[in-house]
This record gives sequence, C-alpha cells and structure tokens, in this order.
Amino acid sequence: MLSGLRWLALEVKYLDRAREFYETYLDLSVREANEQEVVFDVGEHTLVLRKPHGIPRGGVHTHYAFSTPEARYDDWHDRLVPEFDLVEHDFGSARSLYFYDPDGNCVEIGGTDTDGDDITGIFEIVLEVETLERAERFYTDLGFETYNRGGDRKRVRMSGPFDLELWEPQLGIADARGGLHVDIGFIADDPIAVKESVEERSCVVESVDSGIRVRDPDGHYLTFLSIDSA
Repeated sequence: MLSGLRWLALEVKYLDRAREFYETYLDLSVREANEQEVVFDVGEHTLVLRKPHGIPRGGVHTHYAFSTPEARYDDWHDRLVPEFDLVEHDFGSARSLYFYDPDGNCVEIGGTDTDGDDITGIFEIVLEVETLERAERFYTDLGFETYNRGGDRKRVRMSGPFDLELWEPQLGIADARGGLHVDIGFIADDPIAVKESVEERSCVVESVDSGIRVRDPDGHYLTFLSIDSA
C-alpha cells in the first residue's frame, strides 16, 4: 500500500540556525531554500526544516533516526563527541548515537546494513499519540505491522516503509519524546485506496498537489503521493 518515505518535515524557530546545524554537523546537501523552509536531500528521502507559518507546520521535539553504513558509525562517533553530549546505545545487532538539534529534536544516527557514504536515509520516526490502541489500528490499516511492544511503557514499533514508533507521552532513550503534529510524506501505489482505508477515522482529508493529505486522530499530517509524481 505504502511503498516509500518521501519526506519528514520539522518545525524550527530560526531557519538559519537550524540550516547551519544540519549542514555543519551532518553534511546534508540543500536541494532548495526560501524564507519559509529549507529542503535537504537525505539519500532517497527529504528532510524539510520549516518555520511555523502555515499548515502543516512540521513536527516539534520529534525523535527520528538517520541511517549510516555500519562501517561509518565510529567515524560519526569520533566526529560528534567533541561537540555534543552524546548518548550511545547498543541494541546487540546495531548501535546508535543520540544528540539534539537546536530546536529540541532528538537526532539518532544508527549503523545499518546500507551502502554509501555518510547519511543514507531516514529509517525511524517516532510519533506521540494520545491512545496507543487507536493509533496502532490506524497505522495498521495503512499497512504497517507491529513487531515490538513496550509493555507498560505504552509504545509499539511497527515496520513499513520505515520503522514507525508510536508512544503515549513518555521519555525514551536520551530523554527523547515522540513528535507532535509531525508532517510525513509517503509514496503510495494507489493514493486513493490508501485514503479510503483510513478516511472514516481521519480528522481531515484533502487533495493537494499530486496527492492526498489526511490528518490522523492525533494531529499528524500524512501526504500520499503517487509513484509517478514522487
């Protein structure tokens, strides 16, 4: 149903400061920029930094993860440790670094089985939700599958075009929080069919350039683009 991630948009207070952070510390390349937003290429994905000037705004205090080849993980550690109070976590099969951008987003860099240099994409996004069961049903209908539960901590991890975590309000590793009013773009084989799968439980459903946008019950904006337009 959903075949890929297109973008993750974050809200920033000062665009110049946020742009400098991602260019300086993560070597992301700017695709386009204007007075309201900056768009970075992140492998096949896009990271958007957006001033709070309209709807959708972009997520605040969003925890999300960049992928890097496992062979580059130690290079990132050595590069970032003089600048940040890094938190490192070993998951057994993978390692991750956690640190914060100037707007309070918890940025993770995880070593993965990917090829390439530096940052290769976005592999995880965490959303804060009011009711876990309701949110899990919504995203299950979009084709995500739950493969891990956090027990009493009220969180689930789901697989799909990327790893999606749904958290009821709480703190995670490095005191990360799930994002609020996050704006995510998807590539969909059939945007109409995707929309119909969740239309009755969406707060907003509207047509946008080359796609369809919905707002989920927790206020997150999801845009479904056809493969041709993406």
